[in-house]
Amino acid sequence: MNYVKGNFASTHQHPHEQCGYVISGEYRLNMEMPEENIEVLLHAGDSYAIPGNTPHSFEVMESGEVVDVFTPPREDYL
Repeated sequence: MNYVKGNFASTHQHPHEQCGYVISGEYRLNMEMPEENIEVLLHAGDSYAIPGNTPHSFEVMESGEVVDVFTPPREDYL
């Protein structure tokens, strides 16, 4: 995924587990976990995992590239 500063995915959830690896840029990831809400800034070399059906949002702070993997595959992205 190629992102531009200011891109934003508002809070949403999906049944797919989502994992990613940050190649470049800076991103703010928020996850609403049962025990607590998690907010993290992601930079080049960072990775993340979002369990299926977990509400989350994603904001692009600095333009860059991220490899996103979904399981099962997201048919709407094919």
